[in-house]
Amino acid sequence: MKIKVGKSIARGEIKAPPSKSYAHRLLICAALAGNGSSVKGISDSEDMGATLDCISALGAEFTKEENSVKFNKAELSADGKELYCRESGSTMRFFIPIVLALGGKAKLYGTKRLLERGFSVYEGICEEQNIVLEYDDRYLALEGKLTNGEFNVKGNISSQFISGLMFALPLLKGDSVIRVTEKLESRPYVDITIDALKKFGIEINEIENNVFYIKGNQKYIPCDTVVEGDYSNSAFLDAFNVLGGDVSVLGLNPDSIQGDKAYVSIFKELSLGCPTVDISSCPDLGPVVFALAAVKNGACVKGTARLRIKESDRCEAMACELKKLGGVVEISENSVKIEPITELKSPEETLYGHNDHRIVMALSVISSLFGAEIDGCEAVAKSYPDFFDTVSSLGIEVEQK
Repeated sequence: MKIKVGKSIARGEIKAPPSKSYAHRLLICAALAGNGSSVKGISDSEDMGATLDCISALGAEFTKEENSVKFNKAELSADGKELYCRESGSTMRFFIPIVLALGGKAKLYGTKRLLERGFSVYEGICEEQNIVLEYDDRYLALEGKLTNGEFNVKGNISSQFISGLMFALPLLKGDSVIRVTEKLESRPYVDITIDALKKFGIEINEIENNVFYIKGNQKYIPCDTVVEGDYSNSAFLDAFNVLGGDVSVLGLNPDSIQGDKAYVSIFKELSLGCPTVDISSCPDLGPVVFALAAVKNGACVKGTARLRIKESDRCEAMACELKKLGGVVEISENSVKIEPITELKSPEETLYGHNDHRIVMALSVISSLFGAEIDGCEAVAKSYPDFFDTVSSLGIEVEQK
């Protein structure tokens, strides 16, 4: 799908979309609680659909009305089941240890790009416990049952492995410890997992810095909960203010533990000069930070290594698209330097979204300065299917080609 964004200024009030990070976690906890929970604030995004599909495949029963999901009693089982994760990395990485905790033989399907992103932590655990874990470019196959113990996980790979274990280990008979080695780069996402688990009666005790003790035989307790507003996707709405807009994003929790809340201070720095910023704890901000830096004063962005293994290689993808606008981007192993574009004008080439929702949204925001056509815009369905309707309501000129 191609979208033409016209030169325009965003103004108005808009409600923040629900947090995808919280929604994944709360839905999983509600399913594991077994009966009577409800989760309000669930979008119709592809990623939410993937998590609900996997919950259903394991035997959970629920009804969905508008943005609310209510769970009914069901006994979960993984043996012989097929789970379809679409392109959601969170979904697949969260459900692998849950499937193993339930035990049996199962397959998790995903896109080629998702399966290319790797499962190193789980591969090591499965090898130690004689569990089968095999995958190709279509699905990941599991056979065996997870047992309790001590799990050493590198903190500089992906927090999703740690979160996945935190969902599963309370279900096991014995106690376990997760010991995070090296720097835990995405600590806020782990904190969100711990917070979601706490709402459903699961205790995770941090006995030392980044060492988590998890008692076995815990029971998930049903509860009713509401997904808070999402700082990750709200960043793309608030970014219009950096470009001279006047947008108020309502419904964000000022006391939120979401790591992407950092965008508030990062955007201020981008407006004032050419800053050095670290996004190692909030990597999803990468594309919008790169885009704003290019059309403002430039920036040096650190903590970018994990952007290479997202829905696209976000460093290379943004460098490619900013080049079409006259931008210069220098990519290093764990940093990206963006030079300010000297003359902002509509590009001669069509911009491309690289099958990545955050690339599409970042390009759409800055395209409002000069006008541009963007191909591959259907990618926003992954996390924010109403994105173009939302920005249109704020006065941004949007035309589907």
